[in-house]
Amino acid sequence: MTSPAKFKKDKEIIAEYDTQVKEIRAQLTEQMKCLDQQCELRVQLLQDLQDFFRKKAEIEMDYSRNLEKLAERFLAKTRSTKDQQFKKDQNVLSPVNCWNLLLNQVKRESRDHTTLSDIYLNNIIPRFVQVSEDSGRLFKKSKEVGQQLQDDLMKVLNELYSVMKTYHMYNADSISAQSKLKEAEKQEEKQIGKSVKQEDRQTPRSPDSSSNVRIEEKHVRRSSVKKIEKMKEKRQAKYTENKLKAIKARNEYLLALEATNASVFKYYIHDLSDLIDQCCDLGYHASLNRALRTFLSAELNLEQSKHEGLDAIENAVENLDATSDKQRLMEMYNNVFCPPMKFEFQPHMGDMASQLCAQQPVQSELVQRCQQLQSRLSTLKIENEEVKKTMEATLQTIQDIVTVEDFDVSDCFQYSNSMESVKSTVSETFMSKPSIAKRRANQQETEQFYFTKMKEYLEGRNLITKLQAKHDLLQKTLGESQRTDCSLARRSSTVRKQDSSQTIPLVVESCIRFISRHGLQHEGIFRVSGSQVEVNDIKNAFERGEDPLAGDQNDHDMDSIAGVLKLYFRGLEHPLFPKDIFHDLIACVTMDNLQERATHIRKVLLALPKTTLIIMRYLFAFLSHLSQFSEENMMDPYNLAICFGPSLMSVPEGHDQVSCQAHVNELIKTIIIQHENIFPNPRELEGPVYSRGGSMEDYCDSPHGETTSAEDSAQDVTTEHHMSDDECEPIEAIAKFDYVGRTARELSFKKGASLLLYQRASDDWWEGRHNGIDGLIPHQYIVVQDTLIS
Repeated sequence: MTSPAKFKKDKEIIAEYDTQVKEIRAQLTEQMKCLDQQCELRVQLLQDLQDFFRKKAEIEMDYSRNLEKLAERFLAKTRSTKDQQFKKDQNVLSPVNCWNLLLNQVKRESRDHTTLSDIYLNNIIPRFVQVSEDSGRLFKKSKEVGQQLQDDLMKVLNELYSVMKTYHMYNADSISAQSKLKEAEKQEEKQIGKSVKQEDRQTPRSPDSSSNVRIEEKHVRRSSVKKIEKMKEKRQAKYTENKLKAIKARNEYLLALEATNASVFKYYIHDLSDLIDQCCDLGYHASLNRALRTFLSAELNLEQSKHEGLDAIENAVENLDATSDKQRLMEMYNNVFCPPMKFEFQPHMGDMASQLCAQQPVQSELVQRCQQLQSRLSTLKIENEEVKKTMEATLQTIQDIVTVEDFDVSDCFQYSNSMESVKSTVSETFMSKPSIAKRRANQQETEQFYFTKMKEYLEGRNLITKLQAKHDLLQKTLGESQRTDCSLARRSSTVRKQDSSQTIPLVVESCIRFISRHGLQHEGIFRVSGSQVEVNDIKNAFERGEDPLAGDQNDHDMDSIAGVLKLYFRGLEHPLFPKDIFHDLIACVTMDNLQERATHIRKVLLALPKTTLIIMRYLFAFLSHLSQFSEENMMDPYNLAICFGPSLMSVPEGHDQVSCQAHVNELIKTIIIQHENIFPNPRELEGPVYSRGGSMEDYCDSPHGETTSAEDSAQDVTTEHHMSDDECEPIEAIAKFDYVGRTARELSFKKGASLLLYQRASDDWWEGRHNGIDGLIPHQYIVVQDTLIS
């Protein structure tokens, strides 16, 4: 390496070191600036906290005053002397209790927020003032310590610079001496080489020729070699000396370098961290923690106080009870709600009789009238019971709407930092306008239907009450005891036994045949309610074994016939789809693939009895045919499923009726669409098959070849009415519901219990036996075994 190049390299090394030191010095300056800014930010933060809590204290105080005014405004109305007794009586009602607790909660919150404002002003703000003063004082001292650390670090860097320059100087001298030594060695080698060559060229030709000349030349060459050797020795000594100095300087440089790096590392890794932790932050976070925990304690105690009041309100809300309030109201105003005195018979002048006259010639008329009333009452009770079921189902729907648990608004409080997200969260809550409008419309439509049915039910019950009173008085007057209708029971049993051999029930076949011939394009079929009177007339005719829809006459109301068909399936003691396969069928609805869904439904249904499968196949083939006219009748598979779902498949108890009914409707829709893939074909399952003309194809004998005439039925009933009680055999019955006797004569039993019926005590009671005890059994709680539909 030439001397200029070495000098240039040294300058580059020194420049690089200077640059590195300048960067460190700039870092140290920025560190102090950063700590200064941190101190300023802390002071500003503490000042902002003071201003914040001062303003919050004002807001809390204003809020407290407004709450106080709000509570006093309504409490003043409560304390007014007008109707004081009425208001005192109302306090026992659960809604009024909720209102009073709500006002007390407002007053309680007012007091709590006043206390909170006082804590902010006199406790929390002084704490922040103290933290601010302490932080400023400690930071000044910390800055002095930091400046001293930086000065010490710069001193170490300067020492390293001096050692490095010394090392470079000695190393340069060593390299220079080495270069001169190598030059001397080369000269020596060159001189020796010349001498050897000359001796080789000058070979002696005669012993005496020019001997003197050769001796002189040899002497000169030896003198030159000695000089070169002396110069080489001097340069070797100089090189050895400089080399030793360079080694020592390098050792000192490496030691200083290690010490400098350790000092720099310690400063950046340990000293700065200790300076911030143990000086700048000394007590700051702990003091801030105490101040903010004071705030938290105040807020948590506020919340605890609020929750105590809210718990009281929650208990009052849980105790909202319409039945108890109704009872309290009637007890408070018993003189208003107690029944008035009975109307007494006011005889015309001279007429002393106050009883019905049951003597001839009016006796036969009264007997006929009593029978007419009994027949009319039987029909009305059935009609009113159906109306009651519809009304109760609608009431349950309304209750599901008004009791839906949509009061959890916790999602509205899941705020993010952007206001957009807050707005979007609130807009998706229950209170969004589209949701409210839709729910309100559905609720009002359901309420309208409910009150229509309620009015119809109450009118029917009123009529039944009037007719029942007349009937009971006629019975009492005529002296006729109510005996069990053994003939009707036996007649019903006979009819059922005849029907038990029928694969497709007469009512199903006849209604489907009539609709297929005359009503496929009838708008709203199965959705629009028919005439309840005609529905009952048609149903009663079928129960007598007649077919009121036989022939080609089309003088019946189509909606009434559709109502009879739905009513038949709804009235089955055991639904067409048994409850034990409910979960298996509903699980099929979750499958997205329609073909796969149909396959799983088929597997579940194939486990059912043959008769049930035949009826299902017949019904769903008809519904599928009907849905093909949806453009005219407005009844696509989904609308038909909505109409038939509740009648064909009841939701088990303990399940959410609304959500489960939606799954049921989806299942029925799938079966309507995929009925050919779900049900076995006639070759796999022999039995009647629905044809497009509405009749059954002859895959089996027609089950309705013989029927009992109305005259024969009437004759049988008349004959059996005159049978003695001794000729009536006990009838078996099954309990539909649990019943607890209210008197010693009434029997108690559980749902599903087997009962023996002796005779009819009245329209509502039977005389019978259960567990070896004789007594009265309510008719509405049982099903006569002979009338159970296969």
